[in-house]
Amino acid sequence: MSYSFQTNVTSLVAQQNLRVNSDFQSRTITRLTSGYRINSSADDAAGLAVANKFRSDVAELQQGVRNANDGVSILQIVDGGLNNVSNILDRLKTLATESASDTFSGDRATLDTEFQGLLAEIDRQAANIGLASGGGTGGRFNVSLDVYIGGGDTQAHAKVTIDLSGAGNQVDTSGLGISTDAVDTKAHALTALTDITTAISNLGLVQGAVGTGENELNYAVQLAQSQISSFSAAQSSIRDADVATEAANLTKAQILEQSSVAALAQANAAPQALLKLLQ
Repeated sequence: MSYSFQTNVTSLVAQQNLRVNSDFQSRTITRLTSGYRINSSADDAAGLAVANKFRSDVAELQQGVRNANDGVSILQIVDGGLNNVSNILDRLKTLATESASDTFSGDRATLDTEFQGLLAEIDRQAANIGLASGGGTGGRFNVSLDVYIGGGDTQAHAKVTIDLSGAGNQVDTSGLGISTDAVDTKAHALTALTDITTAISNLGLVQGAVGTGENELNYAVQLAQSQISSFSAAQSSIRDADVATEAANLTKAQILEQSSVAALAQANAAPQALLKLLQ
């Protein structure tokens, strides 16, 4: 090895190592203060791409859970309307039973007035929940629902479809087959009793369909929440910093930087020793 005033190779090496150690310390501090192992594409380009995909999936599923909960709320409102219709049918059956008996000594016209008013109320409530004949044009709800949740391998598998728009799901008086019933005579009351019994059975089928839809959405929410947890954990394992490791690296980086500074000082002072060769 030759000795020269012109080029201090030892100092250059020390400077290079100081830059490396300073960069190492800077990266470690950035990871500790941000909480992320990957803070730029240069840190881990492939890992960043995978983590971003998981993060996007989580965002989609979180909105999907909100969509499903909104769908459950709509079906619960529809279910509440169906319960009201069921209670009205109970009252209609009571009136028909009263009118169908020879023991009734009152005015059947009075019974029929209440009976017809309740039929009109069924039509109003069926329209308000969107389950009237003709689609319930006065209703606030569209009971043909495509609830997009996400997390599926295809778009078809990423949504839950609930369709109550068919004729069998109409719960107004026409759909239930009681629109022409009356209790103004014993014979009419007996006919009404038969029709109301059938209507109660048909209404139960619609209530079952609504309940099935609620359960499907609740199951979908449970799956989505499980996927959110799994995707978040996967993203964390890729992107998040290991604090214990980075804390150890910071100590290591600080020691290396300090030793590099001390070594650089010694390297810069080395040419001074060459002056003694000229004395």
